[in-house]
Amino acid sequence: MKKILFIFHQATTNPGPVAKLLRQRGYELDIRVTGEGDPLPPTMNEHVAAISFGGRMSANDGEKLPFIRQEMDWISTVLISGKPFFGICLGAQLLARVLGAKVVKHSRDIREIGYHPVKPISTGNQLFDSDLSFYHWNSEGFEIPSGAIKLASGDLFENQAFSYGKNVYGVQFNPEMALETLTVWIDITDPETEKLLMSPGGQLWAEQMQNHLNYAPLVEDWLDKFFSIWL
Repeated sequence: MKKILFIFHQATTNPGPVAKLLRQRGYELDIRVTGEGDPLPPTMNEHVAAISFGGRMSANDGEKLPFIRQEMDWISTVLISGKPFFGICLGAQLLARVLGAKVVKHSRDIREIGYHPVKPISTGNQLFDSDLSFYHWNSEGFEIPSGAIKLASGDLFENQAFSYGKNVYGVQFNPEMALETLTVWIDITDPETEKLLMSPGGQLWAEQMQNHLNYAPLVEDWLDKFFSIWL
């Protein structure tokens, strides 16, 4: 069976519809939790593609979190192999840094939390042919790397998606968001998180839940189309 490498930065990551759709396509998922010490493969010989997911840490944490530095060093292994790579949220920010771009906080210290619209930047864009709201939880955003193509923009963080070469993609948002994940987050929320949700760019839990019910089926359709192009 063809294997796709899933890189988790924390054990609690739920790949949601990303995992569901790839399993439906007949792929085996090889999950490595780098934040828990799982190693990354020395080559891509046993995998047909790789996906790096999000996490609470920053793409700028390489000096204090060795697994972040190690993944940045490792991403070149995929790029050299020519096999598909998909960076989601933190994964995209790590990819951007590897490609020479910066990852920085919003100039007005704004967060991007909840469902926010992502807009195509040009016509004829296969992946983004119309506006669609995706889930976000960001305090930092990536620059578009030199040699990459910007695919989509947003109101709070301008850069939302880019491609590099024919099969390397990075997105600022979280298309893997699942109802189970959102429910767990709501149940374990704390005063500090509630404060964040009320800050500029945030959404309260009730609004997030309603938006998820509205947009999740559309996001899953987008993911299915994305995988057809990416793979």
